[in-house]
Amino acid sequence: METISNLIIPCMVLFVVFYGILKKTEVYDSFVEGAKESFPMILTMFPSMLAMVFGINLLMKSGFLEFLLSFLNPFLQFLRIPIEIVTLAIMRPISGSSSLALLNTILATFHPDSFVGNLASIIQGSTDTTFYVLTLYFGSIGIKKIRYSLFAGLLADLAGILAAFIVAHFFFAP
Repeated sequence: METISNLIIPCMVLFVVFYGILKKTEVYDSFVEGAKESFPMILTMFPSMLAMVFGINLLMKSGFLEFLLSFLNPFLQFLRIPIEIVTLAIMRPISGSSSLALLNTILATFHPDSFVGNLASIIQGSTDTTFYVLTLYFGSIGIKKIRYSLFAGLLADLAGILAAFIVAHFFFAP
């Protein structure tokens, strides 16, 4: 199975190359032309991506997230909400790779079949990286007014997180 998964992308590339040759297309020239056309788009996306990465690093390195969680910890313990889940729920709309790293840590610590592991997996699957989507896609086409999209995206994330708690408590509660 690992061999098949390692060969999928090279086989797809070879298929595209052979298909282009079959259709008598200059494959290399088409590739270079496409790369040239994408360069201006990359330049327009770069400032938005840089701002997002800077914001994520600022949030993670400043200690604000830890301060917020230590402040909320008594309330979370009263509701029996694991603090690791709150960290995941906060990071998920901001960064997919950070939330995936948190999910990996949660699964390694609590086990995938535990309540916390199931809840974290449901949150990961039922929410989206709202800030990333808005930054990348809206920034690449020059949309500056994102207020309503941000509200709708964060509301959808909140609905996904609340639904994850309900589903996890219904199906996986100890």
